Amino acid sequence: MAENDDNIVFKKETVSKLLSSFFKEDKTKLSSDAVVLMAEMLKVFVKEAAQRSIKQAESEDCDKVDIDHFEKILPQLLLDF
Repeated sequence: MAENDDNIVFKKETVSKLLSSFFKEDKTKLSSDAVVLMAEMLKVFVKEAAQRSIKQAESEDCDKVDIDHFEKILPQLLLDF
């Protein structure tokens, strides 16, 4: 799975805007290290969600991963993160 790590990319600008949208004060600053760390966390989260969805689909003998498979793994995924 390591060769697929390069396929998951979050733009630093997008992550920064996403995080900044939750700040209550305009004075709050966001360091570039925090943006890089959050982008990596999002990458891990998405990768894990995809792997668990695939595993769920396989356990139901399905050839395709559907949104239903994702919805089934989502509660435990959120608890794990």
